[in-house]
Amino acid sequence: MMEITNAVLEEIIDPTGILQGERYEVILQVSIDEDDDLYTENGIYIKVIYAVQDGKGKIAQYYLIENKTEKHLDFALEEEEEKIIDEYCKKLIQE
Repeated sequence: MMEITNAVLEEIIDPTGILQGERYEVILQVSIDEDDDLYTENGIYIKVIYAVQDGKGKIAQYYLIENKTEKHLDFALEEEEEKIIDEYCKKLIQE
Protein backbone atom coordinates (compact mmCIF):
# COMPACT_ATOMS: atom_id res chain seq x y z
CA MET A 1 0.00 0.00 0.00
CA MET A 2 1.22 3.47 -0.88
CA GLU A 3 0.43 6.60 1.12
CA ILE A 4 1.21 10.16 -0.04
CA THR A 5 2.84 11.96 2.89
CA ASN A 6 3.86 15.28 1.31
CA ALA A 7 3.56 17.12 -1.99
CA VAL A 8 5.18 20.06 -3.75
CA LEU A 9 3.48 21.61 -6.79
CA GLU A 10 5.12 23.88 -9.34
CA GLU A 11 3.69 25.12 -12.62
CA ILE A 12 5.91 24.50 -15.64
CA ILE A 13 6.06 27.51 -17.94
CA ASP A 14 6.50 26.71 -21.64
CA PRO A 15 8.34 29.70 -23.15
CA THR A 16 7.96 28.27 -26.66
CA GLY A 17 4.18 27.96 -26.52
CA ILE A 18 4.38 24.51 -28.10
CA LEU A 19 2.59 22.67 -25.31
CA GLN A 20 -1.19 22.89 -25.20
CA GLY A 21 -2.81 23.65 -21.84
CA GLU A 22 -0.96 23.81 -18.54
CA ARG A 23 1.75 21.56 -17.13
CA TYR A 24 2.67 21.01 -13.52
CA GLU A 25 5.52 19.22 -11.82
CA VAL A 26 4.32 17.49 -8.68
CA ILE A 27 6.80 15.90 -6.29
CA LEU A 28 5.08 13.34 -4.07
CA GLN A 29 6.79 11.89 -1.02
CA VAL A 30 5.27 8.48 -0.42
CA SER A 31 5.32 5.88 2.29
CA ILE A 32 5.47 2.29 1.04
CA ASP A 33 4.77 -0.90 3.02
CA GLU A 34 7.83 -3.11 3.50
CA ASP A 35 6.21 -6.02 1.66
CA ASP A 36 5.56 -3.91 -1.48
CA ASP A 37 7.85 -4.34 -4.53
CA LEU A 38 8.43 -0.55 -4.54
CA TYR A 39 9.83 -0.52 -1.01
CA THR A 40 13.43 0.59 -0.45
CA GLU A 41 15.14 1.39 2.86
CA ASN A 42 15.86 4.92 1.63
CA GLY A 43 12.24 5.51 0.68
CA ILE A 44 11.01 6.91 -2.63
CA TYR A 45 9.36 9.91 -4.12
CA ILE A 46 7.38 10.22 -7.32
CA LYS A 47 7.98 13.03 -9.79
CA VAL A 48 4.79 13.57 -11.79
CA ILE A 49 4.27 15.74 -14.85
CA TYR A 50 0.57 16.56 -14.79
CA ALA A 51 -1.17 18.06 -17.83
CA VAL A 52 -4.38 20.09 -17.76
CA GLN A 53 -6.18 20.99 -20.98
CA ASP A 54 -9.76 22.14 -21.46
CA GLY A 55 -10.44 21.59 -17.76
CA LYS A 56 -9.36 17.94 -17.87
CA GLY A 57 -6.24 16.72 -16.11
CA LYS A 58 -4.13 13.62 -16.55
CA ILE A 59 -0.75 12.19 -15.66
CA ALA A 60 1.50 12.89 -18.63
CA GLN A 61 4.56 11.18 -17.18
CA TYR A 62 5.97 9.99 -13.86
CA TYR A 63 9.26 8.80 -12.42
CA LEU A 64 9.91 6.78 -9.28
CA ILE A 65 13.07 8.04 -7.59
CA GLU A 66 14.87 6.71 -4.53
CA ASN A 67 15.47 9.25 -1.76
CA LYS A 68 19.12 10.03 -0.93
CA THR A 69 20.59 8.28 -4.00
CA GLU A 70 18.31 9.98 -6.58
CA LYS A 71 18.37 6.65 -8.47
CA HIS A 72 15.50 6.20 -10.94
CA LEU A 73 13.62 2.99 -10.24
CA ASP A 74 12.43 0.96 -13.20
CA PHE A 75 8.96 0.14 -11.92
CA ALA A 76 5.50 0.95 -13.20
CA LEU A 77 2.73 1.87 -10.80
CA GLU A 78 -0.34 -0.29 -10.59
CA GLU A 79 -3.54 1.11 -12.08
CA GLU A 80 -4.99 1.70 -8.59
CA GLU A 81 -1.85 3.64 -7.54
CA GLU A 82 -2.00 5.77 -10.69
CA LYS A 83 -5.63 6.56 -9.92
CA ILE A 84 -4.72 7.66 -6.38
CA ILE A 85 -1.98 9.94 -7.74
CA ASP A 86 -4.24 11.33 -10.48
CA GLU A 87 -6.97 12.23 -7.97
CA TYR A 88 -4.43 13.70 -5.55
CA CYS A 89 -2.89 15.89 -8.26
CA LYS A 90 -6.30 17.11 -9.45
CA LYS A 91 -7.22 18.12 -5.92
CA LEU A 92 -3.84 19.77 -5.31
CA ILE A 93 -4.09 21.86 -8.50
CA GLN A 94 -7.64 22.97 -7.73
CA GLU A 95 -6.54 24.36 -4.35
